[in-house]
Amino acid sequence: LQIVESGGGLVQPGGSLRLSCALSGGTLDRYAIGWFRQAPGKEREGILCANSNDGSTKSTDSVKGRFTIARNRAKNTVYLQMNSLKPEDTAVYYCAAEPDENGCLIGPEVPLVKYDYWGKGTQVTVSL
Repeated sequence: LQIVESGGGLVQPGGSLRLSCALSGGTLDRYAIGWFRQAPGKEREGILCANSNDGSTKSTDSVKGRFTIARNRAKNTVYLQMNSLKPEDTAVYYCAAEPDENGCLIGPEVPLVKYDYWGKGTQVTVSL
């Protein structure tokens, strides 16, 4: 399975951005998808995930109410819609996938190694 993220860039505080996560070599229906981010000098953190079967999602408190996940099965692509962006959202954003057996898991208690496949990331900078 290969994963490619895109859509990062520079955005002003309060603005919106949509990231894409395109999968190849496997179908979206088999994989739970997680979105992660890593800010300079900080550890990589998981922020949202989506189940493979119904696309239901989970999010961490840091992005709840501002970030959402959407899936396009026809394009085998997952999107991360980010609204009301803050400077502290500045980070490299990664998409990852794992074969979905029991639903997706995300959060500080979930080890990164749970996700088997990773993209190379896309930079998001929130600044004036």
